[in-house]
Formats: sequence, structure tokens, C-alpha cells
Amino acid sequence: MRTGTSRPVGFACGAALGFLADLVAADPRRGHPVAAFGRAAHAVERRLWADHRGRGALHTAVCAGGAVAAATLLARAARRVNQADIALTAAATWAVLGGTSLGREARAIGGALAAGDLDVARERLPHLCGRDPQSLDAQQIARAVVESVAENTSDAVVGALVWGAFAGVPGLVGFRAVNTLDAMVGHKSPRYRRFGWASARLDDVVGWPGARLTAALAVAAGPDPRRALRVVRRDAARHPSPNAGPVEAAFAGALGVRLGGTLAYAGRVEHRPVLGAELRPVAAADIERAVRLSRRVSLLALGVAVGGRWAVSRARRVGRLGAGSMTRRNGV
Repeated sequence: MRTGTSRPVGFACGAALGFLADLVAADPRRGHPVAAFGRAAHAVERRLWADHRGRGALHTAVCAGGAVAAATLLARAARRVNQADIALTAAATWAVLGGTSLGREARAIGGALAAGDLDVARERLPHLCGRDPQSLDAQQIARAVVESVAENTSDAVVGALVWGAFAGVPGLVGFRAVNTLDAMVGHKSPRYRRFGWASARLDDVVGWPGARLTAALAVAAGPDPRRALRVVRRDAARHPSPNAGPVEAAFAGALGVRLGGTLAYAGRVEHRPVLGAELRPVAAADIERAVRLSRRVSLLALGVAVGGRWAVSRARRVGRLGAGSMTRRNGV
């Protein structure tokens, strides 16, 4: 039986508890729900894979659609009891957020660079991003870490909270499912160039609002908002990724460092535009600054998500009341 707690309050409590759980417990080494989803998606891929966009779109629909459907059923069942609703939201929020693990991995690499242990830094870099660590020197590794912290602040925290504010638990789960599929099959390797097309494009769509909010919050939370805004306006659109561009440009301007340039993925070299060309190169100490900025952005995003959930709920309620008034006036 429901008590007097409103759904926006329930989401606020659940999201805050889940955010706190991520701060305290981070991601477990074993048994993480996202890892379980990844194994299931891989099993579906083994049955459906073909070098064809249609088969890839079916894979995306089955995996992401199945996750959203399951989350929707759980959310509907949990609505009957406020405590269950809050607990499910907290569990889903904890499961989809990865901000604490992101910060820990980045700091581990930063510590290795500060100690002059380039081998350890190269060994740990694949835990954070897919670049070829053996081709990178210390400065390039530091740049890769800062760029990964920026992009994953959007992918691992802010984007999920945005969709949670809009659609509750199904939004949280759906965003993480799509983002995970993109990481699994969305890259441009020979195997996934066609099969992963649908996952990559869907990830661009669902990541769009979170990336813009991340960029806006990074501009606001940094020490020099005017400089950060200038870099975003000038350089964001030059990045090949529609979502990574604004986020990385905002972090570059906020931290006062130069990002972008040449990078290598599994033997494939890319020459990306430079973001903040007039700024200084990244140093190992900037990794800690990037992690702290990411944490501030994440906390602000939680507040925005709670406020956004309240606004969405209120708009729906006003819409229902308006529809009811129109029906009564028409004598229906």
C-alpha cells in the first residue's frame, strides 16, 4: 500500500541513495548487473551476428528492448509500495553509475605517472579506455586519461541520471544498456562496422542530452567559466563524435589544458582536431583535477535530475488535469 510519498520524492530518495552507494561501494569485481547484461548481449550476438546492419539492429532491439521491458515490469510492480519504489530506484542508480570506479582508475594511472612508473601506467590504461598504451608516452597517457574522465562523466554518470529523471528506472536501465552495447559492438572494427552501426547511432541519440548537460555543468563548475565556454563554442563541433566533442572541449577549457590530437586504437591511428589549442599540454597532476571536476559535475547532475524529475511529473499531472477538465466541460 502506498503512503503519501510522491513519485518525484521517491525518485529523489532512490537516486540519492544509489549515488551514495556508488560513492561508498563503487563497482564490485564480480556479479555486477552491467557485466551480466554484457554476457547476455554477447550470447545474443553469437546467434545473430552477420556482417549486416539489419542483423545488428535486431541485436540492439533484442538486448536494449529486453532490458527496458524487464525494468518497466519491475518498476510497475514496485510502485505499489513506496519503500519498494525507492529501493528499486536506488539499486538501479547504483548499478548504472560508474563515477567512483572511473575516478579510482584515473587516480591509479595518475599515481603511476607521478611515480615515474610508465609501465604500470600503460598496463592500467586499458581499464579506462581502448587506446594502444604501448605507443603513448607519459604526457599522452595523461591526456588520454583526462579525455576518458571527461567522456565517461557523461556516459557513466550524467547521461544515466538524465534518462532516469525523464523515465525513472526504465530510463536508467535503458541508457546503460545502450551505452554498454555501443562499447561492445559500436566501434569501427571490421567485425562490427555494419553489425554495430545501430548500437552506435542509438548511443549517439540517447547520449545527446547528457553530453550537453555535462558540458554545461563543467563550464559552470570550473575555475574559469568564460574560458571553458569559449573553447566549447569554438572547438566542440570539430570533434568527430557529436557527444564527446562538447564534453571534452568543456573539460579542456575548464582545466586550462589542450586535448585532442593524434591517438591510436589497436593499430589504427586517428588525427583528431585539437581542443583548446592555445592552452598548455596535459600533465599528470591534471588527472586529479579532472577527477575532482568530474565529481562536482556529477553532484550537480544529481540535483538537476531530481529537479527535472519533479518538473516532468508536474507537467504530466497538469496535462492529466487539463485533459480531465476538458472532458468535463464537453460533458463526456
